[in-house]
Amino acid sequence: MSDVTSRRRTTLLWVLGTALAGLVFDGYDLAVYGAVMPEFRERGGLIFEALAPELQTALTASAGVPPDQLTDGMKEAIAAASGLGGVLGSLAPLGMLLGALGIGAVGDRIGRRIPMLASTAWLSVGMALTAMAPDAATFGVMRLVTGIGIGALAATTAVVVSEMAPEGRKNLSNAIVFSGIPLGSMFAAASALVALDLIGWRGLFWLGALPLVTLLPLTFWKLPESVVWLESRGKHEEARLVSQRRGIPVPGAPVWPVDEETKGGFTELFGRRFLLPTVVLGLLSAVGMLLVYSLNTWLPQLTEGLLGEQSSLVLLLALNVGAVAGGLGGSWAADRWGAKPVIAVLFAVGAVGIVLATTTATPGLISLMMTAVGIVGIGTSGTQTLIYGFVANYYPTTSRAAATSWCAGFGRLGGVAGPLVGGVLAAAFPEDLSRVFYVLAAICVFGVVLVMVTPRSPEADQPT
Repeated sequence: MSDVTSRRRTTLLWVLGTALAGLVFDGYDLAVYGAVMPEFRERGGLIFEALAPELQTALTASAGVPPDQLTDGMKEAIAAASGLGGVLGSLAPLGMLLGALGIGAVGDRIGRRIPMLASTAWLSVGMALTAMAPDAATFGVMRLVTGIGIGALAATTAVVVSEMAPEGRKNLSNAIVFSGIPLGSMFAAASALVALDLIGWRGLFWLGALPLVTLLPLTFWKLPESVVWLESRGKHEEARLVSQRRGIPVPGAPVWPVDEETKGGFTELFGRRFLLPTVVLGLLSAVGMLLVYSLNTWLPQLTEGLLGEQSSLVLLLALNVGAVAGGLGGSWAADRWGAKPVIAVLFAVGAVGIVLATTTATPGLISLMMTAVGIVGIGTSGTQTLIYGFVANYYPTTSRAAATSWCAGFGRLGGVAGPLVGGVLAAAFPEDLSRVFYVLAAICVFGVVLVMVTPRSPEADQPT
């Protein structure tokens, strides 16, 4: 192995490793709220304390009451708690939308390294402030603030991987890095199972602040600026120096045609060439995010009354184990047959898994339900991993940061809607929660339709 090849491999491992670690905390944030929400609804919890006294009394009385025996007052209290829980759950993805679109507006101008460092610091401080929130209102504001950093981090990470991963391994590299999101969600569920009673919900959020003293210094030390970006901005000497130090090859001349619309950033994104796929891919990401956030937020709450708190958190683990498997397995297939057909198949798998999970949702079939929920993870969170890579490789370097930011940002509208939709459905059908899952299955089918109408791209829809 030559010295240049060795340096390139080392650089790639550090880049992928630090990027994966960053997204672990993205996934941790995604699931930690769903893991602690049942505690928030109990006496002394943030949601409980935000309710009117009469609703607090009714909510306490509803504990352990079968759905068909709930009084109108109990149903009103459950609806109020579910509604507030949905609102609090939607604030982080709303912040992610703002962060992703914000970084997209400047990312193609300031590079990749600075946004990675700034967003890592931002989300860490946000998690620390969330851990100190005294009430539901402050908690919600801090969730919004934290989401801004997470949205910027996810959007920038997709660009970094796309520009630094070797040809023929882009989908796989993207899946490895974005498997950090379900891994982080698994870490959140496992932490809640093991440590929630010991350190409380505040301790779980303090864990989310660890990147400030661990990952941030490592990223500062090991993450170089993108050679592809430096070349695209005409900084050829800087690109050459980074290439020499890190072993990253300087790219050749761009092959995308240049005309009056090819101005880079959002201008190119919404120009004549890319307008239709930009809209469709934004909707596709929103569908994926809606599924991911609704399931991670509401799965523990919807199944706690049926299976108990411990089993409901185990289901959250199963969901994210499936997500890792779906992302890695799907990326292997996408590198061979193209991302578009693989994403369509995985959405269909998600729909089937949701139906199976609904039909096995009984205490006597918990093992079968865990398997079904794992299949759901393959077809929802696993699919979203591929969507990021699909979008990052669809566009040229001049608009890649804007494209991934659009995907992550507009997609977070689905993330905002997910907890709200789950809360509305849970409040509307407290006696038949299966309807919640059937709605999500229908959304998976809509995802299949969106994939099939996405125009072909010479960059993204071919095996890489």
